[in-house]
Amino acid sequence: MVELADIFRRYGPDYIDRFGSKILPSHHRAMNDIINCRTEKMGGHLYCCENPDCKQLVYAYHSCGNRSCPKCGQDKTQRWIEKQHNLLLPTHYFLVTFTLPCELRPIARSNQKVVYDLLFKSSAAALQKLAKDPRFVGGDIGMMGGLHTWKRDMRYHPHVHFIVPGGGLSPDRSKWLPSNIDLFVPVKALSPIFRAKFRDALKKTDLFDSVPAEVWQKDWVVHCKPVGNGNSALKYLAPYVYRVAITNNRIEKLENDQVSFRFKNSNTNQWKTATVPSLEFIHRFLQHVLPKNFVKIRYYGLLSPNKRNLLAVVKYLLGNIEVSEVIPTVDKRYICPHCGAKLLWVKSLPRSTRDPP
Repeated sequence: MVELADIFRRYGPDYIDRFGSKILPSHHRAMNDIINCRTEKMGGHLYCCENPDCKQLVYAYHSCGNRSCPKCGQDKTQRWIEKQHNLLLPTHYFLVTFTLPCELRPIARSNQKVVYDLLFKSSAAALQKLAKDPRFVGGDIGMMGGLHTWKRDMRYHPHVHFIVPGGGLSPDRSKWLPSNIDLFVPVKALSPIFRAKFRDALKKTDLFDSVPAEVWQKDWVVHCKPVGNGNSALKYLAPYVYRVAITNNRIEKLENDQVSFRFKNSNTNQWKTATVPSLEFIHRFLQHVLPKNFVKIRYYGLLSPNKRNLLAVVKYLLGNIEVSEVIPTVDKRYICPHCGAKLLWVKSLPRSTRDPP
């Protein structure tokens, strides 16, 4: 099985030689971390199976923890779902998606922190503004959002997903105002508000003059759909929160300096295979590595940290109904892969300065 780490080991030096000074520090770090993830270089622990008929030794090396690593995302996803449980409300939910127009993507790629931050703030402000209209919700809403920067074939496509409870808190804080179960707000009305909010925010930066004028005349893509209750909404958003541009199980082969990988066509929902040169594959992946310390999961309105008192009011108004609990998954790291018995800790393994086995 070919892994992303194998591609970086084999072609990473060539990529660095070719693009040298253009490679961001965060990209260097991501490549290095992914290469070393769960190898001897990271250190770890040695376990022994407690089954006397097995006594298998198991080496468990540490993960790199890099948020772009395909090996580290699944554990983080489950922990994130469990942590968000206290924010859920006993009501219907919507997934609202805001997409940056193609004309702005070159600027976004070169100015990620600034543009991604504006994308978050302008989309959240637009949704909050329209939701306050009495024709739709008429109150203050809460929203939880995650940034996503790729299409399924790893091409650049920055957008933000928000999961939003279907309703809002009335201005006098006395009641919960439920939205229509099938329609939160009309996207045709939301799109120009989003565009105007982003335009006004971008004018305050030195990037505005670089934007083609026609982008402010076109329709911006906004999508909204119902996704069921709170647990369903979390499970829908979670993969977007910690998913990386490609997982190892989608990489099919590496040969003749080309990488073949599978992706699902968004129009037909059928799996397709793309084959690209190895350096192009690395480029496609690295353009989705986020800047250091950039916060890709954000909370607004009733779900923001400084509004938790209002969230408590909403829970009270909704009758404090308990949302079904998310059951943590069993940690398979401490189960013998050979016989299924419990693993016993033997000793710690220090980080190695040698190449991983």
